[in-house]
Amino acid sequence: MPKPILLTIDDDTSVLEAVVQDLRREYGQFYRIVRAASGIAALDICRQLKERNEVVALFLSDQRMPGMTGVDLLQQVIPLYPDAKRVLLTAYADTEAAIRAINSAKIHYYLNKPWDPPEEKLYPVLNDLLESWKQGYKAPFDGIRVVGPRFSPADHAVRDFLSRNRIPYKWLNPDQNPESLDLLKEKGIDDSKLPVILFGDGTALVQPTTTEIASKVGLRTQAQQEFYDVVIVGAGPAGLAAGVYGASEGLRTLIVEPVAPGGQAGSSSRIENYLGFPEGLSGEELGKRAFLQANRLGAEFLTQRVSCIRSDNQYHIVKMADGSEVTCHVCLIATGVSYCMLDVPGAERFTGAGVYYGAAQTEAHACADEIVYIIGGANSAGQAAMHFSRYANTVHLIVRSDSLEKGMSKYLVDQIQSTSNIVVETSTQITSMNGSDHLECVTLCTTRGEEVRPASSVFIFIGAAPKTDWLPAEIALDSKGFILAGPDLKTIAPQTPKDRDPYLLETSIPGIFVAGDVRHGSVKRCASAVGEGSIAIQFVHQYLATL
Repeated sequence: MPKPILLTIDDDTSVLEAVVQDLRREYGQFYRIVRAASGIAALDICRQLKERNEVVALFLSDQRMPGMTGVDLLQQVIPLYPDAKRVLLTAYADTEAAIRAINSAKIHYYLNKPWDPPEEKLYPVLNDLLESWKQGYKAPFDGIRVVGPRFSPADHAVRDFLSRNRIPYKWLNPDQNPESLDLLKEKGIDDSKLPVILFGDGTALVQPTTTEIASKVGLRTQAQQEFYDVVIVGAGPAGLAAGVYGASEGLRTLIVEPVAPGGQAGSSSRIENYLGFPEGLSGEELGKRAFLQANRLGAEFLTQRVSCIRSDNQYHIVKMADGSEVTCHVCLIATGVSYCMLDVPGAERFTGAGVYYGAAQTEAHACADEIVYIIGGANSAGQAAMHFSRYANTVHLIVRSDSLEKGMSKYLVDQIQSTSNIVVETSTQITSMNGSDHLECVTLCTTRGEEVRPASSVFIFIGAAPKTDWLPAEIALDSKGFILAGPDLKTIAPQTPKDRDPYLLETSIPGIFVAGDVRHGSVKRCASAVGEGSIAIQFVHQYLATL
C-alpha cells in the first residue's frame, strides 16, 4: 500500500523547499511528501493521484499565489479529498482572511510564516491534525480478493487453504457484493468460472488448484534438494515437532504438507489444555509458532501431496502428486487423521455447500446471526461450538450419546453450559439433509421423535479416520487402517523375522517411522502427538547409525 501523501503548495521555490525539508524530516517515514509550485499544478496533481487511487492526508498551501489563492485551492480540493486536512500558510497581513476561510473554505488550521522552529510552531499542529485524520481513515484493501459464492465447494476450498496458511484475503460473495462481478468484467474474466482470486499486482487465478495458489503466494512447491536425511510426511503437531528436533540436531529435514501447518489440530478454534498456555491458543496459532520454529532451525517445508513411497535398498523415494521425487534415508509418516464422513442421505452431496468437516475458522464469519448445527461430542466439536457462539445467533450441538461429559473435557463442558446461545441436544442424530443447490434443511431423530428443521450450515466433528490409503502394501496396518509400529508388529501383525527388532515407532519397513494420531494405539491428544514426533528423531538417529 503506497504511503498517504502530504501535499504542500507554494509559488516561492525557496519557501517550498524549506517546507518540503521540514515535512520530510518529521513525516517522511510514514508519508510521501509531494510538492506543487501553483494552485493549478496542485489541482492537476490531485486529479492524477485520484485516478491512481492514492490518498492525500493533508494539504499545506500558501495563501498568496498568482492565478489561484490558497483559499480557492483548498476549496476546490474538497470534492477530490473531502477527508484530507487543509492548512493555510499566511503572512501576518493575511490573518483576517485566513480566519474567515476557516468557515468559508472549511480550513482546519492556519499558520503564520515563518514557522521556525518547526518543533514548536509546525509539528505540534500537524501532529494533531494527522492523528485526527488517521482515526477516521480506513485504508482501501489492496491485497488478495477471493470472488466466489458462499455455497460452493471450490470457493470453500480456496478460502480454507488461504485461511489455514494465514494468508490475508478479502472474500467477495457476488450475492452480497455484486460489484465484484464488475471487477471480473474489467479483467475479461468469465463470471461463470468461479472462484477467482484477484491479486494486488493485477493478476488473477481462475478456479485455481491449491498448488497454483501456493506457487503464487510464495509457498514452496518444489524441493530444493534431491536427497534428505529425513522426509516428514505431514505437518500436524507430530510432524512439526519432528521437524523442530530433526533440524535442530543437524539432520537435513524436509516436511511435506498438502494444506497448511497444524494438521487437524490447526482447525481447532481454541486449545485450552495444552501445557504452557494458560489462556489457551488456537490450533492455527500453535501451527504457526511451530512452523516458524522449525523453519528457523533449518527445516524445509514443501506444499505438496505425497502420492506414494517406495524403497530401494536402504533408500526411500517419496513421490509427490506432481510427479517430482525426493530420496531420503528415513521417512516419517505423520499424516494424522481426518474427520469421519457422515453417512446420511445428502451429506456427500452438500459437502462444501453447507456441510463442512472442521472449517470453523474459515466459515465462522459467513454464519453471522444464523443458526448453526455442529455434530460431535468430543473436544473439537466443543471448541467449534464456543467459537461459533461468537458469531451465530444460535449454535445447536448435536450429540449422539446421552451425556456431553462422556467425550468432552470438563473445562469445555462448563464453558458450553454457561454460554446462552449454545443449545446442547443429547441422544440426537441427523438422519438426512436436503436442499436444492445448497443445504436448506436437516432431519433429526430426537428423544421426541423425528424433526425437520431449516439449516444452512452443518459442521461435522465425528470420529477419526487415518490417511493411509496411499501407503505401500508392505507397511502393516490394523483393521481400521492405522499404522502398526514397534512391538505391535509382533503382537498384532507378526512380520518376517529381521536381524533386529523394530524400534518403538518404526513400521514394518526399516527406516520408515510413524508418529502421532495415524499410529495404532496412539493417544489422540495434541501434546501426545508432539511427544511422539519429538522422540521419533531419537530412533531416527539410532537407525542412521546402523547404515
